[in-house]
Amino acid sequence: MSISAILRQLPWLAVIFWAVPIFSQENIGQIDIDPAIIKESPVLQRWLKQIPDVGAEIQNDPSFRPRVRIGYSQYPANGQAGGWDASVKEVLLDRSGIALNADYHGRGNRNSYGVEANYYVLPLGGYLNVAPVVGYRKIDTDAYQRDGVNVGAKILLVPARGGGGDLALQQTWLKVGTAEEVGISSISTGYALTNQLRLSGEIQWQNSREIQESRVGIGLEWMP
Repeated sequence: MSISAILRQLPWLAVIFWAVPIFSQENIGQIDIDPAIIKESPVLQRWLKQIPDVGAEIQNDPSFRPRVRIGYSQYPANGQAGGWDASVKEVLLDRSGIALNADYHGRGNRNSYGVEANYYVLPLGGYLNVAPVVGYRKIDTDAYQRDGVNVGAKILLVPARGGGGDLALQQTWLKVGTAEEVGISSISTGYALTNQLRLSGEIQWQNSREIQESRVGIGLEWMP
C-alpha cells in the first residue's frame, strides 16, 4: 500500500506528522500567537515554558477525584424502610495508589459504618483499575451485631476521566472465615452534573447466616 493510500485512510496521521515539528521545543517559542490569547490560556502558558510529557501525565494523573456524598437509602428487605447515608470516597495519599474511604448508612437501630483503604495496583490514570481492600466495619441490625476487620477487592471502571463518570464493583467480608462472617457486595456509579457535583447511585447486598439484606441508595456527591 502506498503512503498516499495510508494517509487517505488514516488522515489523522498526516495531522500528527504535521503538528510534531511545529510543537517541537525549538519551534514552539517562534509561533506567532496573540499575547491576549496566551494570557487567557494556562495550557498555552505551560506549553510555551516546556512541552509536557502528555503520555506520562495521562497514565499517572488520577482518572477519578475525591468526593463527599450525602444521600437517601431504602431497604427493600425491611418493608421498604428509608434511611440516609453519608460518605467520603477516594481520598488519595499523594500518588501512592492508596485511597481512603469512610461511610455511614442507617435507619433507626439498623446501622453500618466503616473506614477502609484501597491500594490501586494499576496506573492511576487508566480506565480500569483493581485494588485489594482492607478496613474496619461495624454493623448493627435487628438480627445481629458485628464489628471487626473487613477485607476484599474492588474493580473500578472509569469511562469518563476527572470524575465525569465511573462504575465500581466491590466485594468484602467482615470477620472472614468465622461463624460470624458477613459478605458485603456493592455496585456504585456516578455521573457528573457540573464540574463539582455528581449524581450517584449504589446497590448493596449484605449476606450473613442470620439474614440476607439489601440497600439501594441515591445521592449527591461534591468533588473538591
